[in-house]
Amino acid sequence: MNPRPLTVVLIVPTGVGASIGGFAGDALPVARAIAQISDTLITHPNVLNGAQLYWPIPNALYVEGYALDKFAAGCWGLQPVHQNRIGLIMDCAIEPELQLRHLQAVDAARATLGLNITDCVLTDRPLQVELRISESGASWGTIGNPDSLLRAAEKLIKQARVEAIAVVARFPDDEGSLALENYRHGKGVDPLAGAEAVISHLIVRTFKIPCAHAPALSALPLDPYLSPRSAAEEIGYTFLPCVLAGLSKAPQFVTPTVGQASCLSQVLGGQDAHPTREKFYANRRDFESQDLWADRVDAVVIPATACGGSAILSLSGRSTVQIIAVGDNKTQMQTTPEKLGIKALQVNSYLEAIGVLVALRAGITPTSLGADISSLRCLSD
Repeated sequence: MNPRPLTVVLIVPTGVGASIGGFAGDALPVARAIAQISDTLITHPNVLNGAQLYWPIPNALYVEGYALDKFAAGCWGLQPVHQNRIGLIMDCAIEPELQLRHLQAVDAARATLGLNITDCVLTDRPLQVELRISESGASWGTIGNPDSLLRAAEKLIKQARVEAIAVVARFPDDEGSLALENYRHGKGVDPLAGAEAVISHLIVRTFKIPCAHAPALSALPLDPYLSPRSAAEEIGYTFLPCVLAGLSKAPQFVTPTVGQASCLSQVLGGQDAHPTREKFYANRRDFESQDLWADRVDAVVIPATACGGSAILSLSGRSTVQIIAVGDNKTQMQTTPEKLGIKALQVNSYLEAIGVLVALRAGITPTSLGADISSLRCLSD
């Protein structure tokens, strides 16, 4: 009898200044390593996107942040695909030469990677992206014309029948700003990340279709002191290649029927009555066998100071999920497991987190690998 597959969720929240995963694809080595000991790795574009660079991870699911929240809450399931038809939305505010650079990058992805990118739509109005930094230090942003973005997405879905959408919006050039200088030198917060999340969230929430974003920016002057963690964003004119590669195999989103949703909410809500669980699992026969739901998650790996997101709060409520909080991935947040009442295994590094996952896969309680093991407690009446 084959053991249950190990499913791991890897989260590095966007725009919070994570020392690992807060730059240009610098969490990719972590994702590659965790994927080697997982049957399925579920993660999001902030982890896998590296501008011009990317790495194919066959057992990794590329799930946009809003969709990951819905998955963790049990509202959406993930349906693996062989290949998606991708549509491209370009902000009409992008200058003609910069538009052409991005279109050539798309053609390169079609010719060299064999991606199925079918159509491009220009927005009917400039998207007018503005960048912000919150009091907590996290980045965020606004879109002046969100309706224009949604009209473009609807056109691609209805007329071109695309199954995933890449967006390229013209972002403000911020050359000379302290935030950009810090980011290029491997410090501070990615000033673009929060606004990028707003764009993809809007499309995913409205149309329930995979989406990811790449900003259009003017090229920056060479900086001899550039941090290796930021360098992937400075080797070309576009960030599109990683987005297109990720979307090409991003899972589709499926929703349960009313009866199945009711059973699932009871299971994920902590009701352990076996008849409820058995009813839910029996009803699952209506779904494709490869569809993945939140009840399959075994572990979540998260920065120790960034545990306040919707996905981690949903998954932490399930006794079968091991939360692994990584201490040396510092962020601008201060939402630790202790402050939120989340039961988590605290580790110092991703190397240590990988060791915990190896133990879980082997069916070994991680605490049994230490020198100090407490005596068995007895429950009193």
